[in-house]
Amino acid sequence: MKTVVEMTNIHKRYDGQQVETHALQGISLHIKEGEFVSITGPSGCGKSTLLSIMGLMDTASEGSYQIASVDTQGLKVDQRTQIRNQHIGFVFQSFNLIDSLTVFENVALPLEHRGTSKNEIKQRVEDVLSQVDMLHRKDYRPNQLSGGQQQRIAIARALVGNPDLILVDEPTGNLDSKNGDQVMALLAQLNKDGATIVMVTHDSRYSRCATREVQLLDGKIVSEQQSDVDLQGVA
Repeated sequence: MKTVVEMTNIHKRYDGQQVETHALQGISLHIKEGEFVSITGPSGCGKSTLLSIMGLMDTASEGSYQIASVDTQGLKVDQRTQIRNQHIGFVFQSFNLIDSLTVFENVALPLEHRGTSKNEIKQRVEDVLSQVDMLHRKDYRPNQLSGGQQQRIAIARALVGNPDLILVDEPTGNLDSKNGDQVMALLAQLNKDGATIVMVTHDSRYSRCATREVQLLDGKIVSEQQSDVDLQGVA
């Protein structure tokens, strides 16, 4: 089974005017294909920073990071953007959908950036919208949908490029418990179907749905544990 994420001795420092903040302190993390990893810990522990570096939205101050065997060190901004588009799908707490576009157009964006043909875009978008049970809403605008439906669209957009890694940041943070449970059940099913997922969450009930739970404190990994939980158990 191939390694999708290979992080070794990752540090991240932010220089303020009077103080240096050490957000990550020597993080080493390997994630294999097909894993569902949750990253937990108190506010300010480095969860979002770690996810940003993993998603090539930010760079480490020190250490090495490989995504799908691609070494990310020293890459220019446009190279990082290209690798992100080819290998990584994102799901954000705030959905990050574009209200002026239809559901179909929102989901198609990553493929359009790749220059994919219109026929293939249509096929792929309809496939992933069916996967998340939202094909019947393809001509709607995001502001015509509930929060739970918008998050399903965001998941479809993350899936459409067939990425090696799906990064999920607090996916239930803006949802009520019923919609949160449905989104988690969907993520669990996608993982069962083979998707490699890394999820940041503050909700211990949902973190236990992952196959491995990584806990951060003060920028360091303080515990890692495998889980045998039934991923269908949330719904």
